[in-house]
Amino acid sequence: MLFPRTLTLLCLIASTAAFSIGIGRPKVRKILLTNDDGWATAQMRAMMDALIAEGYDVVMSGTSENQSGSSSKVATPTVLNVTCEFGTCDVGSPAMGANASNPRINYVNSFPVNAAQYGLAVLTPKFFHSKPDFVVSGPNVGTNLLTDVPNSGTITILILTMVTRLFSSFLGHDLYHSGAACEAAKQGIPSAAFSGSNNSQIAYTTLLTDPTNLHSRAALIDSKLTTTFLRTLFSSSSRPILPPNITLNVNFAAIDQPGCSRAEDFKYVLTRVQPISGVNGTVGGRGDVRTCGSEVLPDELAVVHSGGCFVSVSVIDAVRKVDVDAKTQEFVLGRIGRLLSCFRK
Repeated sequence: MLFPRTLTLLCLIASTAAFSIGIGRPKVRKILLTNDDGWATAQMRAMMDALIAEGYDVVMSGTSENQSGSSSKVATPTVLNVTCEFGTCDVGSPAMGANASNPRINYVNSFPVNAAQYGLAVLTPKFFHSKPDFVVSGPNVGTNLLTDVPNSGTITILILTMVTRLFSSFLGHDLYHSGAACEAAKQGIPSAAFSGSNNSQIAYTTLLTDPTNLHSRAALIDSKLTTTFLRTLFSSSSRPILPPNITLNVNFAAIDQPGCSRAEDFKYVLTRVQPISGVNGTVGGRGDVRTCGSEVLPDELAVVHSGGCFVSVSVIDAVRKVDVDAKTQEFVLGRIGRLLSCFRK
């Protein structure tokens, strides 16, 4: 499954990230959950359940159907002329809607960026009475590695630096001048994109009807890996959580490899998106942050496809979707270092 949209959305949100978020159990509380695969996938619902179980206050804003590969496209949401994915809403349903039994589970009949915008401009003010503390995009159905990163919707979601007038036509007022919209336009929100290797596009009901299915198990394990990562990222009370204009691209190796059947089997590795090239194994003559006895980080593709039980964690520029300098990598290393392991081929 393509990930261009998920990552792109996250990059939008990460720009100018500077926040004051409390810490407790958990110190970061309010999370906006979004993705590009649709609001009714097993991955999306498993992630929401896992976050709630960890004590977070969560609201979901996803697309009405799979929109993988749409990158940073936007369009005014419209009334449905086909059913939502897996038949979860009918033809003629409104452009934006909520689950009948849980108003915090929402869809937007448009692109991933629009779903994230709606979450920031409408849903988080409604349920949190403020902006979210953090945005989680994913886990995506399919990894977002190397050349996938610039086009990922999963990542694009994170780049939401502003909420435009786009929604005024269907909400009946000018969101650009509303408090929530101005807040999002002026301030970035920290975020991360998460993507799994052997997820398939399955309905959330499969988690109950076929819990031993490979993809049901992957959805549950990837969600647990995500909450473990977030727990470490949020554990320090220091702020900001991430530097301005920075987001994280996190990818999980396949769970059907030997010895990778439990979340506890996985090790997290600090990586880079692009393999090192240039003068003496550096980028432009500059190396990465020094860790594991080296100033060259392994690339995420090599780590995730190594055949081992690994989670790659790449620090990227949310606007340009490229690797960052050693100083920025060092900032993230300082927050999650105790979770990380060294990668040996």
